[in-house]
Amino acid sequence: CELGPRPIDLHLEALRKLGAEIREEHGCLLCTAPGGLRGGFVSLAFPSVGATENLLLAAARAKGTTVLTNAAREPEIADLAGYLNRCGAHIHGAGESCIVIEGVPHLYGSTYTVMPDRIAAATYMAAAAVTGGTVLLRDVNSEHLLPVLSAFESTGCAVMQSGSELLLRAPQRLKPVRHVRTMPYPGFPTDAQAPVMTMAAVGDGTSIFVENIFESRYKHAGELNRLGAKIKLEGKVAVIEGVPQLSGAPVSAEDLRGGAALVIAGLAAQGETQVMHPQYIDRGYAHFEENLRALGADVYRI
Repeated sequence: CELGPRPIDLHLEALRKLGAEIREEHGCLLCTAPGGLRGGFVSLAFPSVGATENLLLAAARAKGTTVLTNAAREPEIADLAGYLNRCGAHIHGAGESCIVIEGVPHLYGSTYTVMPDRIAAATYMAAAAVTGGTVLLRDVNSEHLLPVLSAFESTGCAVMQSGSELLLRAPQRLKPVRHVRTMPYPGFPTDAQAPVMTMAAVGDGTSIFVENIFESRYKHAGELNRLGAKIKLEGKVAVIEGVPQLSGAPVSAEDLRGGAALVIAGLAAQGETQVMHPQYIDRGYAHFEENLRALGADVYRI
C-alpha cells in the first residue's frame, strides 16, 4: 500500500549494530554477517513495528544478549515473541518498550495459535455501526481492542464483553466520533482510522481525525466524498461533517484499510456501490464479502 514514505533506515541501522554488513549495489541491498550476528544494544528512534519484528528475528539466533529499547508495543510483537519462545528462543519483555533477547544456537519447530486479528474485529464492528446493526464477535481479545472501543462508545454504540466474545449494538443514528489521533500502541491504531472515519461520515455532528503515522493515509477520504460524505483535509488533519445519507457510486480502493472502509460505506449508502481494485482488501481480510453476506449484507464480487 502506498501510504507515503516508508523508510527502512531503522531496520538497516539496527541490523548493523548486530554485526550485519549491508551495502547497496545497483538498487539492491547485499547483506552479510561474516562473523555471524552478535548481540548488542539497539535504541530505535521510533517504535517501528517492522523494525522491532526484524530485530526479534535476528537477535533470537545472534551470539550473546541483545537489548532493544523504544521497541514497538503492539500485541503482534508479543505474539511473535511468544511463537519464537515456543521454538526455543529466549525473549523477555515483548509488549513493553524494553525487550531483552538472549541468543540461542538453534530454533525448533512448534505448534502455535496466532492471536486474533484486532483490525479485522474493528472493521466488522464499524460495519455493524454504520448500518445500525448488531454483531457478535467470537474468539477476540478485548484487551487488544481497548484503544478503539472509546471511539465506538462515543458514537452511542453499546459494547459488551464476556470472555472471548464481544457484542456491539449500534443506535439508529450515530453520534460523532469527536476526536481521533492515531498513535503507536497503546494509542489508536492507524489501521483502524479509515473504517472508523466511515462511521464519522454518517454520524451527526463534526469529527476530527489526526493521522500521525503515515503521510498519505487519507486516500479513502476523496472516495468517501464521491459517496456524499463531507470530509475536508488539511495536512494530517481531516474534518468530517456527518451527513444524513450516503449515495452509491463507483469508487476505487487505493490501499487495504481504505478499501475496507469503502465497502463499509457501501453498506450504509443508498443504491449500489462498486469498489474497484479489491485485491488491496484481500491482503488483510479472509472471505470478507462472504462474512458480510453471512451478517445480512448484500455484497458480492464480480
